Amino acid sequence: MVISEHGGDIYSREISLDFSANLNPSGMPEGVKTALKNSVSEWENYPDPLCRKLCKALSEYENFPIGNIVCGNGAADLIYRLVKAVNPKKVIVTAPTFSEYEKALSENGTEILHYYLSEKYDFAIDKDILDVIDSSADMIFLCNPNNPTGQLVPKDILKAVAERCLENDTILVCDECFLPFVTDGKSKSIRHCINKNVVILNAFTKIYSMAGLRLGYALFGSAELTKSVQKTGQYWSVSTPAQLGGIAALNEKNYIDNTVQLVNKEREFLTSELRKFGFRVFESEANFILFRCDMLLDELLLREKIAIRNCSNYEGLSDGYFRIAVRNHEENAMLITAIGRCL
Repeated sequence: MVISEHGGDIYSREISLDFSANLNPSGMPEGVKTALKNSVSEWENYPDPLCRKLCKALSEYENFPIGNIVCGNGAADLIYRLVKAVNPKKVIVTAPTFSEYEKALSENGTEILHYYLSEKYDFAIDKDILDVIDSSADMIFLCNPNNPTGQLVPKDILKAVAERCLENDTILVCDECFLPFVTDGKSKSIRHCINKNVVILNAFTKIYSMAGLRLGYALFGSAELTKSVQKTGQYWSVSTPAQLGGIAALNEKNYIDNTVQLVNKEREFLTSELRKFGFRVFESEANFILFRCDMLLDELLLREKIAIRNCSNYEGLSDGYFRIAVRNHEENAMLITAIGRCL
């Protein structure tokens, strides 16, 4: 049974441990919690529709022009607003990858061309993706690292794709929501080869464990496209607590570095333990792991009140693929023990 189209549904079943949502195992930063507690009186007013203070903080944090930043109700909100603003006729989407790209495109009536990733190569993107990018494609979505595989796009391929998209006037949307979990992630960002056709998606949701607040942002290579996206969607898309929480999160020191160290250590532990069970485990550089198992593991673990992500509804995958988040060691050990009981 697939719990939902996404992970994180802790409401339809009684769940004690949630490995289906890829959130920071360290939890929401204390500075963010304090900022929220101290700002309740400000929630009475409408939020700033342009997120001016937050955009200023992001501009300084990202060293990026403030006029080329748009904030949204999570990265997913910005995906739909991008599709609305561009109104693409044909779009390239990798498979498997985050399903909201295809959902937004389908609702727009867009033709979708799938670039299928091969299990043989751990679902890594190869240079042959350049062969499918031509002037007939209005847009391409890349997730880096990819969800649910945890694979990074090699830097040389990322650069080549950006250049090919510029040549063909194709909008390249690069989703980097999980890049902060990657060791030396900033050096692996498309920021180093950004051009006017590139859009970078990011979010506070995963790295700061702020999923309930809903806050994402996009960095645009084009000021013109920035303005087009700003005009789409609802007027007050980002709530006051989300804006204040975002500003507080950007002031956190050492939080991301500590998270990367924790995730690296625990991902190695989980990968090793899953392989001992005989599962096919795919290499990941993110805070989640994709593996293959011949039993209905998600249903068995639900009896233990543990949720994992059944990935059978991903385009390009089938029954038997599962994704788990990397949690803290105590929780990870409990998951492994529970899987042992299921087996």
